[in-house]
Amino acid sequence: MKLVVVSAGLSVPSSTRLLGDRLAAAVAAQAPVDVQVVELRDLAVEIAHNFTSGFPGRKLSDALDAVTAADGLIVVTPVFSASYSGLFKSFFDVLEKDALVGKPVLVAATGGSARHSLVLEHAMRPLFAYLRAVVVPTAVYAASEDWGAEGLPERVERAAGELTALMSGLSGQRPVPKQVVGGFEVVPFEQQLNALRG
Repeated sequence: MKLVVVSAGLSVPSSTRLLGDRLAAAVAAQAPVDVQVVELRDLAVEIAHNFTSGFPGRKLSDALDAVTAADGLIVVTPVFSASYSGLFKSFFDVLEKDALVGKPVLVAATGGSARHSLVLEHAMRPLFAYLRAVVVPTAVYAASEDWGAEGLPERVERAAGELTALMSGLSGQRPVPKQVVGGFEVVPFEQQLNALRG
């Protein structure tokens, strides 16, 4: 399986990249995956040129192809002005509109204060829902005080397990009996996901 980490961290070293690496390592510990990291700071100029020319440069094209071909994504952004960074949003703006349909995505963010943790729910989850990705239930936020503290490793493991299960298709391995509730047939999630994938 192919796992792509999209990191919008700007500094070197970057806590955003560190969080992405920890999440990818947790997934790799649970299932055999080939991990590729896309560093958006290296693509900033090509992303801007794509907006003005309509054509991606070579590096940006490779990154877009990697994201499109991935079996699952980990997307991590620093928090700027109580939302994801402009660079993060710009990358997903130049991606083909159907590239993430039905694709499992784990959303994560870093920030200086725990007060910004709701960025996961009010900004990132709606963005990927709009792109028709399948966002795992557990999102991971790491404030400065979370590094080395209790709680973060457990959230990383839980989120990685959810992403691994979606990527592996474990829910599709168990037969689900037909259910009718209130006169309506309940369609299993895996069947809905396969219909989205076309």
